[in-house]
Amino acid sequence: MAKKIYERPIIRPLNTGMMNKFGTRTEYLPVTHIDGVSVKSLIKQYGSPLFVFSERQMRENIRFAKRTFETRYPKVQFAWSYKTNYLNAICNVYHQEGSWAEVVSRFEYDKAINNGVPGDKIIFNGPDKTDEDLRVAIKNNSPIHIDHLDELYRLTDIATEMKVKPRVAIRVNMDTGIYPMWDRFGFNYETGQAWDAINKILASGKLDLVGLHTHIGTYMLTPSAYGVAAAKMADLALGIKNKYDTVIQYIDMGGGFASQNTLKGSFLKGSDIVPPISEYAEVICTALLNAGFKNTELPTLYLETGRALIDNAGFLLGSVIANKRLSDGRKATILDFGVNILFTSFWYDHKISPAQEFGMHTEDTVLYGPLCMNIDVIRENISLPPLNAGDQVVVHHTGAYTVTQSMQFIALRPAVVMIDLMGKPHVIKKKESLKDLEKNEEMPEFLKQFKLV
Repeated sequence: MAKKIYERPIIRPLNTGMMNKFGTRTEYLPVTHIDGVSVKSLIKQYGSPLFVFSERQMRENIRFAKRTFETRYPKVQFAWSYKTNYLNAICNVYHQEGSWAEVVSRFEYDKAINNGVPGDKIIFNGPDKTDEDLRVAIKNNSPIHIDHLDELYRLTDIATEMKVKPRVAIRVNMDTGIYPMWDRFGFNYETGQAWDAINKILASGKLDLVGLHTHIGTYMLTPSAYGVAAAKMADLALGIKNKYDTVIQYIDMGGGFASQNTLKGSFLKGSDIVPPISEYAEVICTALLNAGFKNTELPTLYLETGRALIDNAGFLLGSVIANKRLSDGRKATILDFGVNILFTSFWYDHKISPAQEFGMHTEDTVLYGPLCMNIDVIRENISLPPLNAGDQVVVHHTGAYTVTQSMQFIALRPAVVMIDLMGKPHVIKKKESLKDLEKNEEMPEFLKQFKLV
């Protein structure tokens, strides 16, 4: 009998949510601790709901991202995106790791200054910069990223008035094969708008064009689009060198890298489809290195990524208020946080874990918040074990845009805690009170008195 050909066994990981010969996974593990700290003890000490951040995870994320890019490109500078999460303690973790600041408003700019970031290391983006904002940025030698021609003309007038030549870049939008295009910000590459702005800047001699900036979208799942964008940005930079003998000092590729959150309507979970940051780094760095720059004139690569550096470092802890049955028979669980606190639940199906041990029985459930609004839905459908009133849950990947987009609607905003590298919790934002809500209100004298019958 002929000897059978040996076939090497292959081991394949079974990823959560991916269909395989065993079906799909339906059980969940409880999350009872975060960085060694008990979830229930955190809620007992600081209240429910509660935002919790892991300093360890934030530092691991930024260090890994820096290492990933710096091993592929010789000149890299990260700038922390303040709009992603502008709590001072959060920002300073990234500043301690070497990140500059990237801001899109005056109050974010002032926060960066107050945090101790030097003005020349604050990248000022955004379409809504007032004349006073521009003057402050010029005095602090901050790189100003111009969004539209009206801003360009105002900035030129201010520079002439101040007799200063501010450092500027233009924001460029382009077709990268991803639709819809983000073409509402900046100057278009394909139509020649970008060159119009460049020519105006360099012909006037009033502004110092030091960089080019783009931000092609948000939660981008296609790394190749960044390769297209980097190649087009390099083409502009080389064109400026050839035409004006001006070397562009940096190319800012913005952010938009995806985290492992799951987008609503996605067939697969975010953890199964989101590219690793190395794929973004590979296409961006390769495009810049292959563009034809002289080694002595390679532009510094600026990166403003926010979501991918903090989303998995943030958690929202909450408690079950009640359970009920809807008229169609579905189970509904009401939690003590709603879309006012977890605004990202409008576009993410957040992973939600029980914070206590449970059996293997699960049931499809609708998760509602406590707001008196029918749109207050945290998850339209999720398979969870029975949760009783008073039980706790942990919402994952809430580090990005939750704190900055939370609002005082019906309920006040909760406290925010950071767990340090030694496993010690620190309050980095106190729970709001009625006094906080009313501190800027004014009551006219004629409205102070009334009588009800």
